[in-house]
Amino acid sequence: MPDMLVKLYELPELAPLLMDLREKGITIRRGMPPEKHNVIAWVKKEFNEYWASECEFAYAQQPNTCLLAVKEEPGSEKGTLIGFACYNATAKGFFGPTGVSPEARGLGAGKALLIAALHAMREDGYGYGIIGAAGPTEFYAKTVGATEIPDSVPGIYRGMQ
Repeated sequence: MPDMLVKLYELPELAPLLMDLREKGITIRRGMPPEKHNVIAWVKKEFNEYWASECEFAYAQQPNTCLLAVKEEPGSEKGTLIGFACYNATAKGFFGPTGVSPEARGLGAGKALLIAALHAMREDGYGYGIIGAAGPTEFYAKTVGATEIPDSVPGIYRGMQ
């Protein structure tokens, strides 16, 4: 899967996406330190150990660079984690990994996590972002105008154990 380049100065607006999700009982927010162990375990279980390692590294950043999609549970103070997105984890200026649980796909959380993370990167001073080993390249191209970086496979991931 190739890396992709995104112009962070030409991103879609985030507020309408967040408002739409709020109506569905979903919030996008930075992960909090007390829940780190739950988030890392969830990422490992739902996806893989590599992504859990990157997520753990994102939690170590200041500020934390792991965003979460959480669905409110009626009658409970706790929510259910349905998605996550990291940036500056694999390398500075990189978006990813990111994932949404299968049962929550199609609600817009993945799109909102992507755009929220890219906006955060822009606020941190980046002009461009790299989507590392972009899976659904069509999604990234359509959603944020990302373009494939030629000869980027395996790129930074070369020789990884």
